[in-house]
Amino acid sequence: MKAYEIQGELRLDQVALTERPTPVPGPNQVLVRIRAVSLNARDLGVIGGFYAPDLPLPFVPASDGVGEVVETGDRVSRFRIGERVSGIFAQQWLSGEPLPAYSSSTLGSPLPGVLAEYAVFDEDGLVAVPAYLSDAEAAALPCAGVTAWHAIVSEGAVKAGDTVVVQGTGGVSLFALQFAKLHGAVVIVTSSSDAKLERAIALGADYGINYRDQPDWSQAVLARTDGRGADHVLDLGGASTLNQSIAAVRFGGRVSVVGILSGMQANAVHLIAIIQKKIRLQGINVGSREMFEAMNRALAASGLKPVIDREFPFEQAVDALRYLEKGAHFGKIVITVP
Repeated sequence: MKAYEIQGELRLDQVALTERPTPVPGPNQVLVRIRAVSLNARDLGVIGGFYAPDLPLPFVPASDGVGEVVETGDRVSRFRIGERVSGIFAQQWLSGEPLPAYSSSTLGSPLPGVLAEYAVFDEDGLVAVPAYLSDAEAAALPCAGVTAWHAIVSEGAVKAGDTVVVQGTGGVSLFALQFAKLHGAVVIVTSSSDAKLERAIALGADYGINYRDQPDWSQAVLARTDGRGADHVLDLGGASTLNQSIAAVRFGGRVSVVGILSGMQANAVHLIAIIQKKIRLQGINVGSREMFEAMNRALAASGLKPVIDREFPFEQAVDALRYLEKGAHFGKIVITVP
């Protein structure tokens, strides 16, 4: 089979198309013919050595894919040949709270990724995907969709009338916007691009804030909420945005920390504000199979469509990664596998 590998060193220019043996499923495993792969910022971090500088090479990257079951082990009972499925990010996190061991079961590092024509999974690490979605749309779900669902619904319990602030217009952010609107919330989106803010408003956002024009954007959130603050802030920036998120949230509100796009170490965090305002600071790390399946039921019931920025053919997978690196996308970047 054809597959992309990181070869030699952990750098993007070391990602190359190669031939590998097609994997053979074990008794409780499923062989999936990959149809589409969606990209996440984490994939670039893995390729660049940020997450696992000692990752054994060669290594197949990318964690999110969708495909068709083409072979099953003799003990498999959850899926049949021909069903369309997607792998869950943490293959061992089926339900409940996460455990330390689950971090060693994540696709795309340390487990091999899905940027290949075929991939093999334990049957417990798969979910069926909604039939109405295209392959590209379904491929967007495993990390970005589940992360947003976890933050907005499973943990955040966002309800009608709440105000939710979403940072940026990448995959997680747009899913969060869509899920918050699905539950009747007022959504404020921040971005450095007026054009992207206009597109977010067309997608359903109620208000946009350009943080380059208004670097102290928490004040705009307070003004928009008559001084009360947002009920929930989805923080993707990390180091450079956390204090603004804390300032923007209401007393007793929630800040869901989802990303570290501006760095892992947040200096001079406003601890007094966290204490005085009784803020709930919640880390979000994708989610369980149970969350994925609950999200899929909501998608099927609502007909909600993931936002796809651009599709690249399999032979242009490295170009897709370079496009992701530029950060100009609105929604998900997908690689289609012929």
